[in-house]
Amino acid sequence: MSTSGFDFKREGPEATRAIVLHVERKNQKATSAFDRNASSKLQEAMGLADAIDLEIELALIAPLVAPRPATYIGSGKVAEIAAKVKETETELVVVNAQLSPIQQRNLETAWGCKVLDRTGLILEIFGRRASTKEGSLQVELAHLQYQKSRLVRSWTHLERQRGGFGFLGGPGESQLEADRRLIEERISKIKGDLETVVKTRELHRKGRERVPYPIVSLVGYTNAGKSTLFNKLTNANVFAHDMLFATLDPTMRNVVLPSGRTIILSDTVGFISELPTSLIAAFRATLEEVLAADVILHVRDVAHEETEAQAIDVYHVLTELGLSDENRSHIIEVWNKSDLLDANGQAGMAAKSDRRADVALVSSLTGQGIDHLLDLVELKLAKTSTLYEITLGAADGAGLAWAHKRGEVIDRLVYEDGRTKLTLRLDPESAGQAAAKFGKAMKEKK
Repeated sequence: MSTSGFDFKREGPEATRAIVLHVERKNQKATSAFDRNASSKLQEAMGLADAIDLEIELALIAPLVAPRPATYIGSGKVAEIAAKVKETETELVVVNAQLSPIQQRNLETAWGCKVLDRTGLILEIFGRRASTKEGSLQVELAHLQYQKSRLVRSWTHLERQRGGFGFLGGPGESQLEADRRLIEERISKIKGDLETVVKTRELHRKGRERVPYPIVSLVGYTNAGKSTLFNKLTNANVFAHDMLFATLDPTMRNVVLPSGRTIILSDTVGFISELPTSLIAAFRATLEEVLAADVILHVRDVAHEETEAQAIDVYHVLTELGLSDENRSHIIEVWNKSDLLDANGQAGMAAKSDRRADVALVSSLTGQGIDHLLDLVELKLAKTSTLYEITLGAADGAGLAWAHKRGEVIDRLVYEDGRTKLTLRLDPESAGQAAAKFGKAMKEKK
């Protein structure tokens, strides 16, 4: 799905030629000690462009003191880019900033080529990556909301009049108004479809509660290695590639921990700095699954020079989703890609991770540190549940059914007289209900 009406899918010698322009705001107050530099932001923008197979002819930085209402960047830089577009026969300019509809159209007129801002570029990537119905709906919703704001009276075909309706006739409906109405109708339809998806997801979540396996969810900055870790832990074949937003649709698999305990591992879309709020809203139903997880694995690329800034961006998005202090206590930081560090870097990171109880230094590629990570998951889950022994009478089929429904049965012993002794793991809420139901027949396993 193309979000811009422009074909970016050509490959080889016919690939779309592009210029990538990062606009660096000057005199802007730093938001943290780990703010990225302009060069790093440009590199990330180039990575986004590469994710849709653009052939980058030129990449440059445009310093900006204050945005211009008409073109965002200054007239001198507009003229410079226009000359570069003509010289390189570029078909597309990617502007790593949020442009208003008027600014985008004015730049397209000045440069004589298509212009894509950061939101449009990310939408283009998401359109490529979505493979499930839910993912496609979420992307289309974000795309339409973005496109609706771009319906300005700048194209002649939007001025055409359609015939009026009703007995009085009248001037009719312009193409612009018709396009806007059709987009609104489609947005309303998609929102209704997504509400159904949300209800289905809630039913699935309740179903998983009846099968009491804890949920462990992977989150992290895009390209941090979540899908590679997911594959390592599950022996699955999820698409994993050194590419921004390689994973878009959520994937879930059962994983058996060393203790024999079963968990459900969930992989999610990667986060990115300045993720458009429309995309966060569109993917809220998917991302909120993270907040319902028993354990959150925050996967970080510790070999990346911007790893601290990326971590801050991830926590920012999680906070927007409603991450509570209780949720934060469920987080384990997975310091991934240790294999890309040199000997000194590995030693330094190992020393840092050893000083923290909620960190595992791993390589998803080689498997280094995976055992320690699984131990940390076990410890984190152990804090939220306890082992109990319950002895049931021979005729207590209802009690047996309840135990299987609300707990994780670890062991089952049937005596000659028909009684059954269960060893099961219960969370605090279920343990309270079990105590009321079974009384002295239940005891905590030491």
